[in-house]
Amino acid sequence: MPNRKVLVLGTHNRKKLGELLDLLQPQDFELRTLADYPNALEVAEMGTTFAENAALKATQQARQLGEWVLGEDSGLAVDYLKGAPGVYSARFSGEGATDASNNRLLLERLAGVPLEKRTAHYVCHATLSDPTGRIVAEAEDHCRGRILEQAAGSGGFGYDPLFEVIECHQTFGELSPAVKSVLSHRSRAIRALAPKIIAAMREAT
Repeated sequence: MPNRKVLVLGTHNRKKLGELLDLLQPQDFELRTLADYPNALEVAEMGTTFAENAALKATQQARQLGEWVLGEDSGLAVDYLKGAPGVYSARFSGEGATDASNNRLLLERLAGVPLEKRTAHYVCHATLSDPTGRIVAEAEDHCRGRILEQAAGSGGFGYDPLFEVIECHQTFGELSPAVKSVLSHRSRAIRALAPKIIAAMREAT
């Protein structure tokens, strides 16, 4: 289809892309990532909330690329740590942080805390910007669980091997991609946003 609309997913993270592709690829527009654009920006995540960071990622890239951009910001909020690591989830353990170092620090901060007090939730805020940098639609959703005392499973990324979905008795690292795609905060937010994305992009045709 020669005139298909282009939607740029504002991420270089291929694992995030995998989750999003399953939800959005069946629609009648072409999906690309920032990897397809050598001139894509490195957006500074200066916001104090997931919503602010998602808006920065979507609007700044949209203006830079002249395309529709879906920006999202997500992370882990641990109740005992008063919502930390929150928007700092990816860089919780400082400059040069890795999944392993972030998980290590999280376990250190929760050392000695009983399981019933290790409740937490993942958050995802997704924002759609039109090519002029105007926010057209946004959605936020959550997935509640708790932080185990040791990792379980090798799937997913980030804090997934520590984050247990209590009802499933498994971590995101243990759950199959199909089950995670139903339960995850990111999938829930994108599912809520998908009809608005389709409507907005068709209306702009």
